[in-house]
Amino acid sequence: MPVKRIKGRNVKKARGKVARRGSPARKPSRSAGGGKQTRKSAAKSVTKPTVKKAAKPAPPKAGRGRAAAPLAKAKRQVAVLKAELAAAQARIDELQAWADTDFLLDIYNRRGFERELERSIAYLRRYGATAVLIVLDVDRLKPINDTFGHAAGDIVLKGVVAVLMRHVRSSDVVGRLGGDEFGVLLWNLTQADALAKARALEDAIDQLTFMFKARSVVAGASAGIALIGPADDAAAAMEAADRAMYARKSARRGSLLSAL
Repeated sequence: MPVKRIKGRNVKKARGKVARRGSPARKPSRSAGGGKQTRKSAAKSVTKPTVKKAAKPAPPKAGRGRAAAPLAKAKRQVAVLKAELAAAQARIDELQAWADTDFLLDIYNRRGFERELERSIAYLRRYGATAVLIVLDVDRLKPINDTFGHAAGDIVLKGVVAVLMRHVRSSDVVGRLGGDEFGVLLWNLTQADALAKARALEDAIDQLTFMFKARSVVAGASAGIALIGPADDAAAAMEAADRAMYARKSARRGSLLSAL
């Protein structure tokens, strides 16, 4: 039988046909198929552990955010207003103190002294205590101002206040009622003790000596007293002490030596 020559790409095809003719195809064994099924069933029987994922926090609702912003702003505004109110109150207290203080002498002025006198009388009415009001007038302040100037008069006033402060207790009240007039409020003194205190103040001020333009100057002072009881009022007490002071000034005028 003649043999045909096969060329080119037909060689591979011919070899394939010969191989299929010479060796029949093998059937897959049951054991192999059964192994695959066993592995599949085993894989199905093994359950994978379930891992729970952490719940993500829910984002804030848009409505809550919009409501919180005005509230925070309002709280900040309230804090600012409270700070401004505290500062204003401190300023008011400062102005109140200035309104009641004599800046030259750093004691109560007439307004502050009268306020303290009214408070003291209210205390007397409540607790049945007693007090004494002394009104004191510097005798020669006007001639000193006219001759040596108001700066010299200021020095005299400061010297008088220094004497008053040395002769009173911390509970007593000292104030400047006018240009050369002072008030002293003393607690729990009898009339005799009040008169003795007024004379002691006069003597201490009489002993003050000032040097102006190489000249020695003595001012002097006259003091009148008024006892204050629960039934008295501030205006009546001031008037009574003022009258007593002018009576005392008239009695002293003849005995004062001229310092100019």
